Amino acid sequence: MAGALDGFRVLDLSRILSGPYCTMVLADFGAEVIKVERPGTGDDTRAWGPPFVDGESAYYLSINRNKQSITIDLGQARGREIVYALARVSDVVIENFRPGTADRIGVGYERLREENPRIVYCSISGFGQEGPYRDRPGYDALAQAMSGMMSITGDPNGPPMKHGMSIADIGAGMWAALSIVTALLARERTDEGQFIDISLLDAQMSWLTYAAGNYFATAENPARYGSAHPSIVPYQPFATADGYLMLAVGNDRLWRQFCETVDRPDLRTQPGYATSAERVVNRDAVIAVVAEIIRGRTTSEWMRVLEEAGIPAGPINTVAQALTDPHVLDREMVVTLDHPTAGSVSMTGNPAKFSATPAEMRSAPPLLGQHTDEILLSLDYTESDIAELRAQGVV
Repeated sequence: MAGALDGFRVLDLSRILSGPYCTMVLADFGAEVIKVERPGTGDDTRAWGPPFVDGESAYYLSINRNKQSITIDLGQARGREIVYALARVSDVVIENFRPGTADRIGVGYERLREENPRIVYCSISGFGQEGPYRDRPGYDALAQAMSGMMSITGDPNGPPMKHGMSIADIGAGMWAALSIVTALLARERTDEGQFIDISLLDAQMSWLTYAAGNYFATAENPARYGSAHPSIVPYQPFATADGYLMLAVGNDRLWRQFCETVDRPDLRTQPGYATSAERVVNRDAVIAVVAEIIRGRTTSEWMRVLEEAGIPAGPINTVAQALTDPHVLDREMVVTLDHPTAGSVSMTGNPAKFSATPAEMRSAPPLLGQHTDEILLSLDYTESDIAELRAQGVV
């Protein structure tokens, strides 16, 4: 069966992470993604390593499956002509230049909508197309810092901490994918395209949710709790006899069940422990008692006991352990594709499981310019035209 986005063409002028992550998601669901790269060097992430897999950057390979690669020098008029030709036959354009750059080089929304009024044009930037910070360079770490995310991440007695992954970039890419699909749905009703402005900082601000809600309610800055939860206790990692365990006692019913399971029924009704609100106020004492209990058995022993009792818990896996977990593999969250030069390449799968139009991993991340000739021929360029463009360094 055709993918949910089969028949839609995406002209991808983006690079690095936010844009490529977005277009990979769209490609997984069937969209044809044409990735435009600089001749000779390509997407910046092609050089980001080590590690490399037979010359291909592991970073690049992780976010560029299901795409075609064409190399175009956007600084040359003949290169921009190719972009205009592609825009005429595309549904979506996405870029993540600094605001104003796309307009300056002649591939901005207003210019491309002249070629195709139905185009959905998505621009991702650090701070958005408007506002006092518009012209600042945008980086994931800056968005995490300025959004307040870092202020609530890390040990309570330590410094603010960045997340282990580039959540601002990836979050913006997720918002971009959702926004593009929404705009395509709107176009079905109006027959008109539109411009979408996605900001890394905005995406991070939207994720503050209950942290922002708590501030609005109290006018107090949320504190750092390390790996604990500000409103639920116990809800954090605990050291076992041989490792660590994440325990998530999310409500009073689970707390009572936990107390019975660990042979401490007295804690069910003890003042300071009995209700969720009491446990939050009495956090240090509760955590000390639970920590002492959990240290008494190994992680695997606790997992067996707690799972039988219906108490949410999980081992704190390394990345290697997570990627080889039987449940993760059963959910097809690790996929393997054959690459032209790197051989068999593994990457994370798509988390959205559709019953009728599932995501499909059709092709490995492309070599630089792998589809240049094929795409140009589809635009009615001749073999001699292509040879001339190569000679001029346009492609």
